[in-house]
Amino acid sequence: MKSFYIKQNDANQRLDKFIRKSLPNLPQSLMYKYIRLKRIKVNGKRAEISTMLKVGDKIDMYINDEFFVKPETRYDFTGASKSLDILYEDENIMLLNKKAGLLCHPDDKEYIDTLITRIKRYLYDKGEFRPDDENSFTPALVNRIDRNTGGIVIAAKNADSLRILNAQMKKRNLKKTYLCVVHGIPKPESGLLEGYLVKDEKKNLVKVLKNPCEGAKEIRTKYKVLEKDLKNNLSLVEVDLLTGRTHQIRAHFASIGHPLLGDGKYGTNKLNKEFGYKKQFLYSYKLVFALDDEAERLTYLKGRGFEVKDVWFRREFENGNL
Repeated sequence: MKSFYIKQNDANQRLDKFIRKSLPNLPQSLMYKYIRLKRIKVNGKRAEISTMLKVGDKIDMYINDEFFVKPETRYDFTGASKSLDILYEDENIMLLNKKAGLLCHPDDKEYIDTLITRIKRYLYDKGEFRPDDENSFTPALVNRIDRNTGGIVIAAKNADSLRILNAQMKKRNLKKTYLCVVHGIPKPESGLLEGYLVKDEKKNLVKVLKNPCEGAKEIRTKYKVLEKDLKNNLSLVEVDLLTGRTHQIRAHFASIGHPLLGDGKYGTNKLNKEFGYKKQFLYSYKLVFALDDEAERLTYLKGRGFEVKDVWFRREFENGNL
């Protein structure tokens, strides 16, 4: 016999789901039989397959020891790099400064070394992520950034924090500010760009239109020119996304004749080649937690702001080294 106590990350799931994850060697037919015969109980009482587990519940399993033996597991994330730029960390979240070139999640070309696998390795090495014990949750990203864009990415270390931050993000209570370098000097030098964005899923491209049409989503992009490089005809621009759409900043500035420096998808290759840069000049460099009263356990973050001080292209721009 063995007993399990339900912790926060294992709560709010069905009994059968917990058992399948905890005892992968136990055949499903036997699991149903043992529950029916009361050889698996919750808080000393008979349970159903669909019983929802709560924090503090005790599950007693009167079954053979062989089903408790888990096969030795080698986790893929242990092969990820240990390199992480951590801006902030507490018991609930991490803020990472993701560099351009690093994927947030695995894709068909890179599976091992991504931001999320680096986070899992870091927390696993610290003993905070125990995949054998924490059956229902692994560290997860709240937001993500394109491979060729750098900036602040939020990671949740528990299920509650992920749920809360996802809800706050939908309400646009996570305020992100970007830096970028664009070709030319936008006129006026501060303002609000508005339009409609249509996405081509097959080509992973978007197009900005002036007027609404079927399938188009409204976009609003607030900007301010911070510095000008008249010699190279470039501008350092700060951007607030009032809507968050795919490739919004890149496509919106390109649509008004000021594509981002280094942007090979929406920019001008001829102009980019003159500078010799192959990565786009775009960085999500500020984050403010404008949380509301429904932030629950994360209310301590309300009003707090974080900033990447050393954006790779800002210093070069201000020193005239582009």
